Amino acid sequence: MPHYGFGSAPPTDVSSGERTLLSQSHRQHTEALLVRQQLQGWHGELPVLLLERCWLRLEQVSVQAFGAALPPDASGAAPELVRFRDLARSGLEASLAEQLCWQEFGREAFQQALLRYWSAQEAGNHNWTLDRYLAFLADYRHRMEATGPKPIPLVVLARSGAPEPHRIEWCWPWPTPMRHTGP
Repeated sequence: MPHYGFGSAPPTDVSSGERTLLSQSHRQHTEALLVRQQLQGWHGELPVLLLERCWLRLEQVSVQAFGAALPPDASGAAPELVRFRDLARSGLEASLAEQLCWQEFGREAFQQALLRYWSAQEAGNHNWTLDRYLAFLADYRHRMEATGPKPIPLVVLARSGAPEPHRIEWCWPWPTPMRHTGP
């Protein structure tokens, strides 16, 4: 059963305090977007809201521009590292898996992939990985193709330098009040 109103979140991260994240003008803007959202199906111009809490800045981007506005860290998806993890999961000792990757991709390419990965980890990607980005897109599409109310995602950006992840909240339309018929 969906949770209606601003700040409704996935079942693993429901928070009652999220309603206060948006200013009155931001809530009014989002309400207008939600009205239009109910009439649409999945397409690249659907809105994604990005909230910078420190500056109380709300930015609206389209689904198709979202990846450029908040680029996911794809360094962990490098073929060299994917192959290494597959070999390690199959039970191969790490040093042997590394040597096989050197033979397959070249030692320099493997080391560059590792360097990009660890640099991204040190810079802090707020757990905004390619896998999480793709899962977000699949979830949004699923919600838009489902019957019933259609939400708008609100990505609450992590504070710079903080170890917290970016958080995805879902803004749902308020239920329409029931009209009573009869005397």
